[in-house]
Amino acid sequence: MTATPLHLTPELVEDPVRGYADLRSRSDLGHAVLPGLNTPARLVTRYDDVRAALTEPRLIRDRTAVPGGSDMPDPQAELLAQGFEGFPEEYLPYLSGHLALFDGDEHTRRRNPLTRVFTARRVSALRPFVEKTAQELAAGLAEREQADLLGEFAYPLSTAVICELVGVDAADQERVCGWIRDFAYGDGSRIIEGLAGVVEYTKDLVARRRAEPTDDLVSALLADGGMSDDEIVTVFFLLINTGITPPALFLAHGVLALLDHPEQGELLRAESELPARAVPELLRFVTLVRIGATLYAAEDFEFAGTPLKKGEAVTVALFGANHDPAAYEVPERLDITREFGRGDGHLAFGYGPHYCIGAALGRVVTGVVLEELFVRRPAPALAVDRADVAFGHWPGDGFHLLSLPVRL
Repeated sequence: MTATPLHLTPELVEDPVRGYADLRSRSDLGHAVLPGLNTPARLVTRYDDVRAALTEPRLIRDRTAVPGGSDMPDPQAELLAQGFEGFPEEYLPYLSGHLALFDGDEHTRRRNPLTRVFTARRVSALRPFVEKTAQELAAGLAEREQADLLGEFAYPLSTAVICELVGVDAADQERVCGWIRDFAYGDGSRIIEGLAGVVEYTKDLVARRRAEPTDDLVSALLADGGMSDDEIVTVFFLLINTGITPPALFLAHGVLALLDHPEQGELLRAESELPARAVPELLRFVTLVRIGATLYAAEDFEFAGTPLKKGEAVTVALFGANHDPAAYEVPERLDITREFGRGDGHLAFGYGPHYCIGAALGRVVTGVVLEELFVRRPAPALAVDRADVAFGHWPGDGFHLLSLPVRL
């Protein structure tokens, strides 16, 4: 192992063209230490290599399936230890059942029930709710001199959409949304209370939906029969962890990107079909999940010109891949008219077997928000100087917005 891995500073992570230039130019995969961590991993930065890594069967998510590989450095273990520190033991199984950590048959067993019920019809049926909620939130904030687009619009919108999808009863939504806020994006003082509240509510919801099914996700999962009750509770946390904070941050970062490129916002207003067309380019440009899940070499083999040892950790720079000059013309330019080829044209939702289940819902919500904030009403304006917009550090990933003060 190299004695001097590259330590990814915030400046390197946030400059996906120049920041990863040296790693892209190498003939092999260099070692890097992700922000906030101490453990190095091989870092894949080129677009084609990232796609290949995400479909390579010898690069797996479950390290316990690599006999003898536990002696190798493991950044994922370091990151999980930070994330789960202080949580009561009885709740850890609900948090550690993330689909990103499984492979093969076990991943298929856990994913297939969600795939079967996360249908285009279900996503399409949510659109009127998303539109109504976005309109109500924006209208309320427009009456204020200044509002936080992240904390008072994007987070509440994403939380309400997940509650509606899962089937939280209308009378319970304020209470459950409060628990989700405490657990997922509050100030941290009530994180355990939020965790406990969601667990106990979901257990009760599963029991009620078994007795009286409705047209919601929990009822559909019960009808499908592919998951235990505890696994359905785990699904709710999967949706909370992947369907609230990342989409909320993406919406805020996407709006900020448009405010940084006002000519692109003007295009949105001028051409009625552009809000939908702008979504893939914003996803590429922002790429909210900057670094993908850790992968482990299941055996000794060569990948991307690099001899990997069994158990060696590899991770993918999704943000870097989406700004690879070999894959995109002028990748540092936001261009909402950019034409993509087949498929997504980007890796913001991942690729291969672990492609994001909620991608279609994410596209719907983003399109609705762009229409609401840039077409139906005057475009937002920053309420502070650009230099005063606050960012915070996320271990293992990079820097993300803490708030986005705007005038609507």
